[in-house]
Amino acid sequence: MIKILYVDDEPVLLDACRRFLERTGLFLVETALSGEEALQKVRTGAYDAIISDYQMADIDGLALLKIIRDKIPDLPFLIFTGKGREEVAVEAFEHGVDFYVQKGGDPKTQFAELAHKVQKRLRAIRSNGNSPRLKKSSRILSGILRESLFR
Repeated sequence: MIKILYVDDEPVLLDACRRFLERTGLFLVETALSGEEALQKVRTGAYDAIISDYQMADIDGLALLKIIRDKIPDLPFLIFTGKGREEVAVEAFEHGVDFYVQKGGDPKTQFAELAHKVQKRLRAIRSNGNSPRLKKSSRILSGILRESLFR
């Protein structure tokens, strides 16, 4: 199962996306209502990918991306936002975001796109020599390392 941390300050969207992704049977989704809560969860948990809104009250998605990239450079990170602007997308890609997805339109289509992009990024990582078993043990190890790095 693919473990995702989804960060968004809109509880309704957070729950809808979590339910959609988990209904596929491929994902286990933990949620966070803020960038701070996400950082606390990353400090103690191990995730295969992070999906984050851009505009949030405490730490925006770009700031969260920068913090995560500094500590865990290979963790897949997607920005999923309704407040996107070209300069935000450019900055996100400059800081290593894996995908930038605009909110809007049919939610099922949007959530399916997120699911596809997470799977695509993880397939690319695995094709570079990481077997699923190795990936699982490295995820556990990286969880331990994260805890020490974020102290």
